[in-house]
Amino acid sequence: VMKSVKKTGKCLVVTEEPSNNSFAKALAGKIQEECFRYLDAPVMTIGSENIPAIPLNSILEETMIPSTEKVK
Repeated sequence: VMKSVKKTGKCLVVTEEPSNNSFAKALAGKIQEECFRYLDAPVMTIGSENIPAIPLNSILEETMIPSTEKVK
């Protein structure tokens, strides 16, 4: 990951978990810390909607989890 960030100058961390207080946020922080001088923009994190539980309804679950369109 660090090698790619140094090469491209950018990083987007995508996770299926809610992004608040997540492993993805911690990872983004570590990347920001280690690759600061190589970055052209801040490290961004995209996660699922910040809701208390994963819905059992497939349509709601699809709405909650990041998709290719949401990342674009």
